[in-house]
Amino acid sequence: MTPLIETRGLTAGYGQFQALFGVDLSLEEGQTVAIIGSNGAGKTTFLRALTGLLRPDREQVLYRGKAIGGLAPEKIVRLGVAMVPEGRRLFPSLSVEENLLIGGLSRRKGPWSVERVYEMFPILREKRKVPGTSLSGGQQQMVAIGRALMSNPELLLCDELSLGLAPVVIKDIYAALPRITGEGCSVIVVEQDITQALAAAQTVYCFREGQVSLTGSPAELSREAISAAYFGM
Repeated sequence: MTPLIETRGLTAGYGQFQALFGVDLSLEEGQTVAIIGSNGAGKTTFLRALTGLLRPDREQVLYRGKAIGGLAPEKIVRLGVAMVPEGRRLFPSLSVEENLLIGGLSRRKGPWSVERVYEMFPILREKRKVPGTSLSGGQQQMVAIGRALMSNPELLLCDELSLGLAPVVIKDIYAALPRITGEGCSVIVVEQDITQALAAAQTVYCFREGQVSLTGSPAELSREAISAAYFGM
């Protein structure tokens, strides 16, 4: 089976600084993959390379077997890839509902609409007319997820979903993932919370210093192996 998305020897960086060194990763359709690793391991850089915010060589990123490395971000969105960025990055001048509607500008067909997002996150319906950035951190994360889903992606990239959120809010956010994948969307989630990553994913990749230091299913990865891969000990 052709992977939904695959990287082959992916390299990427910022100017003279190289952040990724030959990363190989594969995700099958319907799968959730978690990427763990410490700050500076290259996790966000990896997502930015997938979405066209960084420009790797064309053959280093394959989507449904087609080379897409270096395509413009808007073209990658139209292919069916959407991202929930670290820090949410909502538009401060727009209401909750307006932030959601921005996500639908690609006009891809699919199951997600404003109403479906409100069904998944009912609090957003109550807050729909208020500025998105006036919400709590957890509610802003819900808006960011909903905005990405409004493009009806086949692949949802989530960067640090739990960062800065209370445990009870993290639980609510992760409870939405099965519903998202149940609609046929595959997920890559970047996460520093190892427990959440292991619970959410079928396959886990650990990054260290821009390389894959460990990969496997949660069931086959021991805590000792994960700790060694994470910290290089």
